[in-house]
Amino acid sequence: MGATEWIGAGSLAAWVWLALGQGFFWRTDVRLPARDDPERWPPVAVVVPARDEAAVLPVSLPSLLAQKYPGRAEVVLVDDGSTDGTGELARELAGRDGLPLTVTEPGEPEPGWTGKLWAVRHGMALVRERGDAEYVLLTDADIAHAPDSLRELVAAARSAELDLVSQMARLRVVSFWERLIVPAFVYFFAQLYPFRWVNRPGARTAAAAGGCVLLRRAVAERAGVPDSIRHAVIDDVTLARAVRRAGGRIWLGLGDRVESVRPYAGLGTLWRMVSRSAYAQLRHNPLLLAGTVAGLALVYLAPPAALAAGLTAGSATTAALGGVAWAVMAGTYLPMLRYYGQPLWLAPLLPGTALLYLLMTVDSAVQHYRGRGAAWKGRTYGAPGAS
Repeated sequence: MGATEWIGAGSLAAWVWLALGQGFFWRTDVRLPARDDPERWPPVAVVVPARDEAAVLPVSLPSLLAQKYPGRAEVVLVDDGSTDGTGELARELAGRDGLPLTVTEPGEPEPGWTGKLWAVRHGMALVRERGDAEYVLLTDADIAHAPDSLRELVAAARSAELDLVSQMARLRVVSFWERLIVPAFVYFFAQLYPFRWVNRPGARTAAAAGGCVLLRRAVAERAGVPDSIRHAVIDDVTLARAVRRAGGRIWLGLGDRVESVRPYAGLGTLWRMVSRSAYAQLRHNPLLLAGTVAGLALVYLAPPAALAAGLTAGSATTAALGGVAWAVMAGTYLPMLRYYGQPLWLAPLLPGTALLYLLMTVDSAVQHYRGRGAAWKGRTYGAPGAS
């Protein structure tokens, strides 16, 4: 066998293993577990960290205030130094018949706090002072919830005795670049953190989706959250790991009742969304970066390359290996495209999308070594002099 045949065979073997041995990550049937209404609906506080979110609040915040929750619930919006009138707009949106809303400001972050965790800390401290909330729902300011979202999350947590219930919000998919990048983002996330593995009691794999996390307060305090994870750039995965280390049970799946309303109209905004934390995911390790680039090339780029090389050189074996690997890859992507209601002809384009993600990851490393660090809403972390 020549080099191209070996590469094609290696890629096909990788895809067979991924399709069958990686927790069936490609399936989209992991939804909220079976649940019954509890005898007593516990009090819940919803904490929304918000920084310059005036553009999306008119859609997302009313959906929280309109929650049909049988127990007592409140919403705490933490206006983290916004310059676009986020706090004022939130107060205007508070209705008379909805859940009570508190708008608070945390002040400038102390050294060592990253991303939105400083705002989360302030919100959770306020909830703790009030004393009676059994659960805290951490949800991003761009996430809109169906009217029964909170009820279903709490029912699932009570029924399955879960300490953390997280749903991957359905992201916005309207523009060309959103169609190309967004479903693949969720697909790759599930490949890294297969939901079935995450949901096994005592499993080593732990993850959450930061846009929608229902957290039992007692377990959060036992885990020291959020103070124990204040340095985390990828705060949702780090939160899930902290809860699991503290003995908590976690669950992660796709969302039916939560969706992001944030638009990503151009490639630039999507590029920044991925590159701001991609190298942090690799623990800023050059060897892991090199391995990731090589792995992405073998798994996603080699199949079409082997097919083209085989057809050009007249090697039926090489072409067949590359073609079958490409077909398996596209087949595993189809369920995600269906979940997002996208045309199935996008599936064969996954190698091109993977190439973009590879370049985003390399760019993330370049930005790190240029001293720019990760960023959240205009704040940079991990760069010299950053706070």
